[in-house]
Amino acid sequence: MQRRVWTSTSPKPFCSSPGSWCGMTAVTQRPPWLKVRLPVGPTYERVREVVRRYRLHTVCQSALCPNIGECWGSGTATFMILGDVCTRGCRFCAVTHGNPRGLVDLTEPERVAEAVAELGLTYVVLTSVCRDDLPDGGASVFAETVRAIKRLDPSILVETLIPDFGGDPEAVAEVVRAGPDVVGHNVETVRRLTPLVRDRRASFDRSLRVLRTVKEIRKDVLTKSSLMLGLGETDEEVVSALKELRSVGVDIVTMGQYLRPLDAPMYLPVVEYVTPERFGRLEEAAYQLGFLYVASGPLVRSSYLAGEAYVRAMLRRRAHADA
Repeated sequence: MQRRVWTSTSPKPFCSSPGSWCGMTAVTQRPPWLKVRLPVGPTYERVREVVRRYRLHTVCQSALCPNIGECWGSGTATFMILGDVCTRGCRFCAVTHGNPRGLVDLTEPERVAEAVAELGLTYVVLTSVCRDDLPDGGASVFAETVRAIKRLDPSILVETLIPDFGGDPEAVAEVVRAGPDVVGHNVETVRRLTPLVRDRRASFDRSLRVLRTVKEIRKDVLTKSSLMLGLGETDEEVVSALKELRSVGVDIVTMGQYLRPLDAPMYLPVVEYVTPERFGRLEEAAYQLGFLYVASGPLVRSSYLAGEAYVRAMLRRRAHADA
């Protein structure tokens, strides 16, 4: 029987030795609520074939997402643009780290749009690796990909999950002015754990500034962020992070279980497998803070059921406007 090694009301410090947490043992045995179905079926195979033929990357594959079977099986995918090598080294992420040396494929926006057309998607999520090797962090490629999809069909809804672009507000503005319907940027974890979980070039305050900048440019665009749980945060710290997200106008928030990508020292261990009941309580707390839509559960990821999140958030916005 797996021993629970800490309680969510007591924050635990991180030790400097690789893969260890002071005073406790990382959990290893996954609970039954984290079981997912195998990626099979004709729709899954079709998405995989289209992604391969257009030479595209998806965060579903690169980040080892546990929901790939469900999402691809329903004919949706999150496209990862600007290559598959990230200039940052966050300790939760399975994407390859390195130096892309300024290489950019300028044909990628059109290939993404063509793949969207072939798959018949009505809601598209675009994300990317961090590209600190580029002067604009890749913002121009984000913007052109949004425009390429909208030229194809203006009714297609586009969500952009952007990096922080080194804190450059002009880069953020370039993406926002291209016309996405949702702009997301993830704080990833609570304030206290940010220096331990994310790359040293990221910060909680910079992420808040990115999200604030989006709303300053376009008040009508929905903004979104995400938190991973199970890294040693307390409920109080999660609620504090949610309050800070609301303070900069974030409309949609997702919360999910952190899962260690691989059993290797560079990846943080799982400290706790958060129960569905606790996710439910935090979802209720988030709604009480005024978020338009909240997805909170063990297998939730920032792009999980993104189209449904958009529709529900817009319906709640409309209901508030009519009240």
